[in-house]
Amino acid sequence: MTDHVDRVLAQWAAQRPDLDVSPMAVLGRLARANRLTGASMDKTFAAHGLDRPSFDVLATLRRNNPPHRLTPAELMRSSMVTSGAITQRLDRLQSRGLITREPSPTDGRVVHVQLTPEGKALIDQALPDHLATEEYLLAALTPAQRTDLAAILRTLLISLGDSVF
Repeated sequence: MTDHVDRVLAQWAAQRPDLDVSPMAVLGRLARANRLTGASMDKTFAAHGLDRPSFDVLATLRRNNPPHRLTPAELMRSSMVTSGAITQRLDRLQSRGLITREPSPTDGRVVHVQLTPEGKALIDQALPDHLATEEYLLAALTPAQRTDLAAILRTLLISLGDSVF
């Protein structure tokens, strides 16, 4: 059985046999897998009135110990939301009553972002559905294949500078 990337590789091999296009086998598949899995995850998030970045912010706050509070800088380091999007994302979540932002009582330059009870309830409702979607997306892989793939991807990410914060 072949996939889209196999076809692309064969076309390049025919047109440019002088080039080693083997990196496309990995990176092309990562990109396609991201796009294909992302669409399914987006549907799950939308069913809860969320998108990926909003889910990520709420999940990041929720997985931290009570009172589920972080600074925006801590959120950026602990989540997958970019610095350019964090203020906009927090504004939207706050307007929906899912988070609060309060100045630190000890340092006026610091703001704390905290889950509201509504935000906690929403992420607690969305998370099991998200995990079920991920389970569905990975159903073709055995537990051993999942473990191996996760280890390989960890090695790649660390080599690209994505290490513990």
